[in-house]
Amino acid sequence: MRKIVLASTSPYRQQLLQQLCLPFITAAPDFIEEIDPDVAPALLVRHLALGKAQSLSEQYPDALIIGSDQVFVDQREQPVGKAGSLPAAYQQLKQMVGRTHCFYTGLALLDSHSGVVQADYATFSVKFRQLSDAQIYNYLQREKPFDCAGSFKIEGLGIALMEKMVGDDYNTLIGLPLIKLVNMLENAGIQILGEGL
Repeated sequence: MRKIVLASTSPYRQQLLQQLCLPFITAAPDFIEEIDPDVAPALLVRHLALGKAQSLSEQYPDALIIGSDQVFVDQREQPVGKAGSLPAAYQQLKQMVGRTHCFYTGLALLDSHSGVVQADYATFSVKFRQLSDAQIYNYLQREKPFDCAGSFKIEGLGIALMEKMVGDDYNTLIGLPLIKLVNMLENAGIQILGEGL
């Protein structure tokens, strides 16, 4: 079995990868994420995911390295950042209620021995319910999602903000599109379910 490295310290991505029941290690990528609003989100997240994976190739010269990155965009396809404070988070959510926004999650699998790269992205749309000011404040005070793009955590109480969600892989919302990753790993020779009985 090839060594599998997750180029992320995100506990959410680690939990998702554990679902595949494969041994892996995690390492912090040595990569500076720069969000350029002039670059199409699909291209941006692929670039960021690949950059994370490539940043560990010298440290792990014979491994399959997984990189992933996510951008949350508004209706104009502009990135929505992390609010950092309650007042800024309130303003973000106030502008999003009743509207549909989209997550773009980039995924890269780098074979650091051969240099072969697989890179792709997945999208997942969320439509926010109509919410009162009190509901927005109650949510923010309970969950304190100030370090999250868009000021909500879909894997927590943020689900109560939603009217509708559309996408092929729910894991895309959390930050690691597992359906695409399974295909990439199998292309690299890792059989998730094995062969035969």
